[in-house]
Amino acid sequence: MSIDEKVDLINLSLVELEEFMQSIGEKKFRARQVFEWIHKGVLSFDDMTNLSLELRDKLKEVATICNLEIVEKLESKLDKTAKYLLRLPDGNIIESVLMKYKYGYSVCISSQIGCRMGCRFCASTGIGFVRSLTAGEILCEVLTIQEDLGERISNIVMMGIGEPFDNYDNVIKFLNLVNDKCGLNIGSRHISISTCGLVPRILDFAKENSQVTLSISLHSANDEVRESMMPINKKYKIKELISACNIYTERTNRRITFEYALVRGVNDSDKDALDLVKLIEGILCHVNLIPINEVDSSNYKQSYNDRIENFKNILLKKGINATVRRELGSDIKAACGQLRRSKL
Repeated sequence: MSIDEKVDLINLSLVELEEFMQSIGEKKFRARQVFEWIHKGVLSFDDMTNLSLELRDKLKEVATICNLEIVEKLESKLDKTAKYLLRLPDGNIIESVLMKYKYGYSVCISSQIGCRMGCRFCASTGIGFVRSLTAGEILCEVLTIQEDLGERISNIVMMGIGEPFDNYDNVIKFLNLVNDKCGLNIGSRHISISTCGLVPRILDFAKENSQVTLSISLHSANDEVRESMMPINKKYKIKELISACNIYTERTNRRITFEYALVRGVNDSDKDALDLVKLIEGILCHVNLIPINEVDSSNYKQSYNDRIENFKNILLKKGINATVRRELGSDIKAACGQLRRSKL
């Protein structure tokens, strides 16, 4: 049996793994043992010591477990941020970022190899889309970094390479896997997922009854400006996006985070701030202001610090909850896609 024909066990829920074990003539309880090993980061059947040698040999014949290779790791001397370039079994590479906070470690992970959205400020733009990641491959990012770190990952941000809602089914399955009490058991409230604004998927996500935090990459309250930054706005205009956000908050009673990357002379004026207030006032939300990361593929420049502070103060004075994201890993180019782009 070729490796392509083998079942990747990391991609299976506990129920699916139980069904698989029974299909190969094994007892149902063996599934829980294998599931717990995998989610502890043990990705070799040889190391699953409470399984018989016979079972381990059988699993090698019919199954595999996705294993990522750390191709490169860059560590910031400023704030202990670490950037990982990871190679998948098929040879493709993705990247993830580990960040240290007072509450513990958070990891920003990829959901696709490349991205189809074409946002002008993103380093992933222009280097091609290959495919979406499976739920197991996404999970393996977390497991690989946790194993390398030697400490527990407490928070997950789905804001790496790719548009998570363009890989909706696999992302939802990943969320269920990582939340499983027999696995990593990372609570939904410790996970956030970011979308550039795929309206149908936002409406789908509202029906999931999930406690995961939803972030919307907004970046402008003006259709013309947003469209120049984000091609997705050609398909889903701001009015339609905000309507979906209202439906989401009303259905879930969960606060949305609006991400707003400040670009010098493009979307950082006082008028831009007031237009943003007018657009989102009344929505259960928080605004995360992001000093944009300057990348070689774009001529966008980061707003000056006093302009960023002024923009934030306008929002606060108008009753909009707003904070400025702390820059992490600036000395290792920790922004999404930068390391992978340089490698390719």
